[in-house]
Formats: sequence, C-alpha cells, structure tokens
Amino acid sequence: MSNAVPLTPEQVSSFARLALANVELEYPNKLDHVLAGPDDVAGPRTLHPAFFGSFDWHSCVHAHWLLVRLLAIEEDIPESARIRTTLDSHLDADKIAAEVDYLRRPASRAFERSYGWAWLLKLAEEIARCRDARAPHWARALAPLATAIADRYLGWLRVATYPIRHGVHANTAFALAFAFDYSSCCGAQTLRAAVVTKARQWYLADRDAPAAWEPSGADFLSPALVEAALMRRILEADEFGVWLAGFLPHIELGQPGALFTPVIVSDRSDPYLVHLDGLNLARAWSWRDIAAGLPATDPRRPIAYDAATAHLQAGLPALESGDYVGTHWLATFAVLALTT
Repeated sequence: MSNAVPLTPEQVSSFARLALANVELEYPNKLDHVLAGPDDVAGPRTLHPAFFGSFDWHSCVHAHWLLVRLLAIEEDIPESARIRTTLDSHLDADKIAAEVDYLRRPASRAFERSYGWAWLLKLAEEIARCRDARAPHWARALAPLATAIADRYLGWLRVATYPIRHGVHANTAFALAFAFDYSSCCGAQTLRAAVVTKARQWYLADRDAPAAWEPSGADFLSPALVEAALMRRILEADEFGVWLAGFLPHIELGQPGALFTPVIVSDRSDPYLVHLDGLNLARAWSWRDIAAGLPATDPRRPIAYDAATAHLQAGLPALESGDYVGTHWLATFAVLALTT
C-alpha cells in the first residue's frame, strides 16, 4: 500500500499562495516576547526580521518549511520564482544573525520551546534535502540558527525530568520526533543520541494509552498518536510493533473509537476551536507515519491508513474557510499529512 498522496500542480500552487501571503503579513501578530525593560518594546519585523509574519514565530517558520517542501514537489509552478525570491530575502545571513541574537537574550531562554524549535529544525532538514539550486545558500544562512536551536535542545533535555503529554505546542513527543528527523538527516549525532535516550526514558514503558479521553477541546496534536509516531522513529521495526501492541492494544479492532473518528469543529473563526481542524490533519499524518513503520503483512497497517484517510478528508475542507485564525497554519499540516 502506497504512503503517497499525489498533489496536482494546482493544489501545490494553492498551498504556495497561502504560505507566500502569510510569511509577508506582519499583522495581526501574537508575539512570544518577554520584556526585560522598556528598550525591549518593538514590533515583529524588528524583533524577528526573518520570521515576522504568519501571526506568530512558529507559524512563520513552518510556512517557510511549506515553501521549501512545495518546491520539492513541483518546482515549475507559477509561484516558484516568488518562492525563491522570498526565501532568499528571509533566509538572509544578516536576518538570521538577528534571530540568533534574539535567542541569546537571557529573557529568551524558553522562547518557542519546544514547538518553534521543532519546526526550525524541520525547516533546516527540509532545506538539506532540497535539490533546488538555491538550497545550499539557504542552508548556509540558516545554519547558525539551527545550531543554536540544537544546542538549546541539548541543554533542555539535560534538565527536563518529565514529558509533556498534552495536545498543544509544548508536547515533547512532537518536539523529539522532529529533532530526531533533523539530527538523522543533518549528522547531529550528539542531539540524535540525546533524543533517543530521552524518548526511551520517557515513553518506552508506556502501556494502555488513555486515548479514549482524546480529544481535549484545544488539541491540534493527538498525544497518543504523536507519541507512537516518535517511537516509530526510535525503535527497530520489530520492537516498534511490540511496543505499539502494548501502547494501543486494540488498533485491529478500531478501538478506542475516539482515536479513529474525525473530530468536530463547531466554529472555525475561534482561534482555539480551530485547533481541532489541525488535529484532524495531524492525526492523518500520525496514522500514516505509524502505518509506515509496520510490516506490509501487519493487519494494523491498512487500518491505520484508513484512519488517516478519514481524518484527511475531514481536515482538508478547513483550508477553504478563509478565516485567518486557521488559514495562517493549516496548509502546513495539510501538506505534512499529504506528503509524509
């Protein structure tokens, strides 16, 4: 069974137009900014010359990831030249240096930990994989910030005693999954080892996940499924299959039903309720990611793919809502789900 969902050039163009509009839109903006004094009062473009748009820093970062991913899918869409120009402008050495300087502020110790960190490393990984002629330039420009974020991960993992298991930004399984992908692709062996150690410490003994309690009302990640997606990366295939049987023991029965049933979104103009659209797309990504880690003969594999399809079909219409509280970020989750 294929894990690919082909995108048409028209779909790629549509996603590209959303991302291009968002990364240049400075306001409205929700800053994650600690004021250490009156001199720290400044606007988004001043504080973050590379990633000032898309409502908040992490959404701007993953909108850039989306642009790079779309170039890899379809390099000759009408928006390609504008994508390259935008990436050249934003992934500029001086602008990235300003982002590194911001990160070094004592007041920025917890800035975007850990969701924004995860997406910054995912962007660096995507650029490293990109075959576009401009990709080496973008990689060199972004490298100091990626290195600084990787160092932040190492410092954080040394002192983080407990995982964070809810379904919003600080979920540690999500953070570790993307850090693992980056470190495996980009040769960051110290970070990779730290991620593997912490993932095994936090999650290897988990059994009977309380997935029937999902979702919470503002989730955009499934705590159970994103943990399984992480452990698919960490464990060898046979070990993962055994672990999954203990963690979600009734997948082959479609249980718990709450994990297989797309969630209802009652108001797409509400900035928290619209998280549930993201949850449908994130579940699609996670189910497909889990399925890819199972042998072709495993009876759980087609069930996981079917669950992914159901959630994807429920989530994609959200991109047509036209409301900025969803459209500034949902395209990223859609493409993540479609192209895992």
